[in-house]
Amino acid sequence: MSNSAQPTLALSTARATAKHVRVTPMKARRVVDLVRGRSVQDALAILKFAPQAASEPVAKVVASAAANAENNLNLDPSTLVISTAYVDEGATMKRFQPRAQGRAFRIRKRTSHITIEVQSVPKAGGESNRRRRSTAASKGGAQ
Repeated sequence: MSNSAQPTLALSTARATAKHVRVTPMKARRVVDLVRGRSVQDALAILKFAPQAASEPVAKVVASAAANAENNLNLDPSTLVISTAYVDEGATMKRFQPRAQGRAFRIRKRTSHITIEVQSVPKAGGESNRRRRSTAASKGGAQ
């Protein structure tokens, strides 16, 4: 059997994963949604000041993916953009909370697998096209 079943990464893409992070996947997804599609520098700045507890492990994974791109693929860290970011559900630790009259309630301590992929994108063309579109849209909308 060949390796074609496994997803392949582009040459300019680096990945980092943190497994069994003690944060619920729903809460981690809220934080990951803030940084998906942004540059690594912007993402780290956003995560530094985000009030959510899940922002710290997500920031570590983003920094790790950037370091992987820089050290393993010799990519420029200033051109890196978060191309793919997702959170999967990890193993759930089951605990019991003692209650009255001999009962016990189940507590589920959920874990997450956080995966971030960064991709190198050339800097030059992006800004000028964005400005051109926004000014064209504002001129068309005013008439």
